[in-house]
Amino acid sequence: MSHLRSRRRLALAVPVVLSLTASLGFLPATASAAPHTESATTADAPTLAYVVNTKLDRHTIASVKKAIAKADGSVVTTYGRIGVIVVHSSNPDFAKTIRKARGVRSAGATRTAPLTAAGTKEEGAVEYLTAAQAKRTEAASAKTPESEPLEADQWDLRAIGADKAAQINPGSRKVTVAVIDTGVDDTHPDIAPNFSASQSANCAGGKPDTSEGAWRPYTPEDYHGTHVAGEIAAARNGVGVAGVAPGVKVSSINVTDRANGLFYPESVVCAFVFAADHGVEITNNSYYVDPWLYNCMDDPDQRAIVDAVNRAQLYAQKKGTLNVAAAGNSNHDLDADAIVDDSSPDDSTPVERTIDPHECFDVPTQLPGVVTVSSTGVENEKSYFSTYGKGVVDVAAPGGDARYQIPDTPSKNGRILSTMPNGAWGFLQGTSMASPHASGVAALLKSEHPWASPAQLQALMKAQADKTACPASYDQDGDGTQDAVCEGGKRVNGFYGHGIVNALRAVK
Repeated sequence: MSHLRSRRRLALAVPVVLSLTASLGFLPATASAAPHTESATTADAPTLAYVVNTKLDRHTIASVKKAIAKADGSVVTTYGRIGVIVVHSSNPDFAKTIRKARGVRSAGATRTAPLTAAGTKEEGAVEYLTAAQAKRTEAASAKTPESEPLEADQWDLRAIGADKAAQINPGSRKVTVAVIDTGVDDTHPDIAPNFSASQSANCAGGKPDTSEGAWRPYTPEDYHGTHVAGEIAAARNGVGVAGVAPGVKVSSINVTDRANGLFYPESVVCAFVFAADHGVEITNNSYYVDPWLYNCMDDPDQRAIVDAVNRAQLYAQKKGTLNVAAAGNSNHDLDADAIVDDSSPDDSTPVERTIDPHECFDVPTQLPGVVTVSSTGVENEKSYFSTYGKGVVDVAAPGGDARYQIPDTPSKNGRILSTMPNGAWGFLQGTSMASPHASGVAALLKSEHPWASPAQLQALMKAQADKTACPASYDQDGDGTQDAVCEGGKRVNGFYGHGIVNALRAVK
């Protein structure tokens, strides 16, 4: 799949959570103030973005800002409540210098390529619903009372009982799921009835823009967020498809860089803080923070990225927001001893490296308290692309599998059908599609249990999931070799976590 790899979300095992929390809680600070050094910049030196993570008191933050200026840095925005400062600088020694400042816990570049002018990203792979397919699907849907016109192609809703759940409780208007993604086309007829503009923004660059329409996709090719939003909360209004929780609200926080479509750390920090400060109950995160697929704690830049994003998502949790994320589409075992990463950094020239997933983290997937979601197909088997891992995956949800699990639906498409920009519908697959199904179930649970905390919601999701045992064999292509190895028992295992989410149980 594309960069938006169905959001490769890793579930946190308790030992991993404790290890990560401990490592972030005791990031070393140097006792001396940063000296003012002669800048090594030139008129044509490239400008990079940085996150500078500090102690939380205002005096320290003020002192660090002065040190930033002395090191030839320009403050873009400051998130004082979590101690994260977003900075631009063309000084090649900026990070090394600012790390020596009193009160700085960690600091590092958030990208490996210079800031660039605006552009567009390449078009990803999608299968749009054709007029002929729509006609067949509408005819089949008409045979089921109270069905949406294209619902016959939505095998995923039936797989988790979302069609029946909607008849009991479609979700509360008091619950909002924020789609942190490529933007959402809120003019789509399936999304408009449930869209919350007051909880939407564009966070690209690290500072929220709440002007009208800023949250929308830049181009029709930036369809990922619109597809995700429809999976969560497409209205049951006699048009198109239905979402898992068609009665809740959905908002959009666009975090993609205009030049390359990547999800940089400062934009994601902004998104978590904005969601928390605007009363969002659940965020869906079908992405990983660029430019590193895995952020290793022994690298000062990557360590600073983990620190900054973790501070933001923990802030959201403390404000009552549950964060749900995709496990990823690399078919990686996140509990393995080693993983080969040949895609990082993805904003310049990737260099193959072997990482330990217990020390190098997929962000925000592997952060403490984030719900990690793996993907299944119509046969309830792990999707061939889905990343997995015992003690990492929390729950599984339908994300599609057009290679090995083909449904008996009018279009016979194993992907997920949902909304696309400009009033269209299309099929996509990935853990990016699994995560919003879990977010939709979480929204239903929050509707039923409005006072539940993020931790309680996660516990409810796990308790009400359909327990699914490891398969006897996972040789999908029939070549005699296991394509992935599932470890664990029926109650908890590496493929499905605590089970496949169940929307019907959520409302019962």
